[in-house]
Amino acid sequence: MAVTPTFDIDRSSPTPLYFQLSQALERAITDGSLPAGSKLENEILLAQSYGLSRPTVRRAVQELVDKGLLVRKRGVGTQVIAPHVRRSVELTSLYDDLARGGEAPTTEVLSLERVPAPADVAAELDLAAGEEVVTLRRLRRTRGEPLAVLTNYLPGRFDPTPAELGERGLYQYLRGQGVHLRVAHQRIGARLARADEARLLDEPPRSALLTMQRTAFDDKGVAVEHGRHVYRASRYDFETTLVGR
Repeated sequence: MAVTPTFDIDRSSPTPLYFQLSQALERAITDGSLPAGSKLENEILLAQSYGLSRPTVRRAVQELVDKGLLVRKRGVGTQVIAPHVRRSVELTSLYDDLARGGEAPTTEVLSLERVPAPADVAAELDLAAGEEVVTLRRLRRTRGEPLAVLTNYLPGRFDPTPAELGERGLYQYLRGQGVHLRVAHQRIGARLARADEARLLDEPPRSALLTMQRTAFDDKGVAVEHGRHVYRASRYDFETTLVGR
């Protein structure tokens, strides 16, 4: 059923009318008044409801389409889609970033075991080949929807439990162990989802995923964590600020 959110236009404001409408609709989406899957009335009815011209309504809607909050579907109309999680490229954990953004992240520990370090992982953590590492795989959700599959490797001196990792983020656990994270080397890329990843993330087979590999070091320069993560490209963005020289 199509909806028209209640909104009062302030015609005395210097703020453009299209922007007022765009901001009002965005607030309704982010606060849950317009949940994912909601369908907006067509532009003619929206224009009549708000006393605006169709070009003004069309521009407001296009703003939200460009932001990835609305999608136009032929034969269906304009629908709300789940907003992207935008994350700055900083030395923070996904759990911390989501919690700071007002989300309610949850974690399902898929596996947790101690294994001999594969050669590439040993190289990242500056360990001898075959030295014991803790390997863990988790599914991170936000707003009840899967967002990322996180695979991490820790040196064998750490001993996290599934309960600890299910209740808080990995970096919170490391800080609780007295680790002071200082710097990380990170690579961001993309690839197609493997079958198990698509199933866990509720995506069609071979959907596009964002990838991130990171090795974090403490304040003594010791590698304390290596992560290999995949994120739903339909729900997740990395963002950064670039400064000219």
